[in-house]
Amino acid sequence: MKNTIFTGAAIAIITPMNADGSINYDELGRLIDDQIANSTDAIVICGTTGEASTMTDDEHLDCIKFAVKQAAGRVPVIAGTGSNDTRYAVELSKEAEAAGADALLLVTPYYNKTTQRGLIAHFTAVADAVNIPIILYNIPGRTGMGIEVATMKELAKHRNIAAIKEASGNISYAAKLIAECGNDVDVYSGNDDMIVPLMSLGAKGVISVLSHVMPKQTHDMVQFCLDNNYAEATKLQIELLDLINDLFIEVNPIPVKEAMNMMGWNAGPCRLPLYEMSDEHKAKLLASLKKHGLVK
Repeated sequence: MKNTIFTGAAIAIITPMNADGSINYDELGRLIDDQIANSTDAIVICGTTGEASTMTDDEHLDCIKFAVKQAAGRVPVIAGTGSNDTRYAVELSKEAEAAGADALLLVTPYYNKTTQRGLIAHFTAVADAVNIPIILYNIPGRTGMGIEVATMKELAKHRNIAAIKEASGNISYAAKLIAECGNDVDVYSGNDDMIVPLMSLGAKGVISVLSHVMPKQTHDMVQFCLDNNYAEATKLQIELLDLINDLFIEVNPIPVKEAMNMMGWNAGPCRLPLYEMSDEHKAKLLASLKKHGLVK
């Protein structure tokens, strides 16, 4: 087994925006500090929830550098550097490493996609170019393709491919993945509604959206699993399921940024093409936040 990047609950952190759509670094710093103070175990910057796909190259690297400086070694910083252009993913990954990222998160190529053999070549090219560990990101609902278990087993042989964020929502796939690859890579849940099921199979934690609004509870749910206290972990999983679902009532990160704004954070708007939530969904989300005591 390679060295574990983190155990517990990481946050797939939003990128707070000013009203004009520029990045609000002051609020990002405040959010990182609050997450660490509330037991979040790692920061994932510039992922899907961070709207990396609408960032300029300079913004992307500036956010990584900022997160590294703000975290100041208190928790690992994992930088999203995936792309559907292998050359670009290589260069961005090298720059993220130079910026001080502790690890990388690489999503499968999207739109142009590839074959499973192409996935091996793509991820290997990036892994060969850096000297920090990599988490692969399996989210076929977003990208239109998934990492087959046999493909992951082959990629797990690489010294720098240390983990996978599993967000297919397919528990059968996850079980096979852990059975076949769990001795060679760590598995993290990419879905907040499947934290306990995946950890019961041997996952090491979660890369979470729920952590934005309930960092301590998300950490505790994972810790209960690590402590083999599945009764308490399951209780939390079920108790928070409605909120977890409402945080995905529209395309992520639209609802979680709206929730943060409702809770008094300056999360700001999303960048187009992500659009403001409907009034109906805002009301449902607000009711869920009130139910869980997150707003008055």
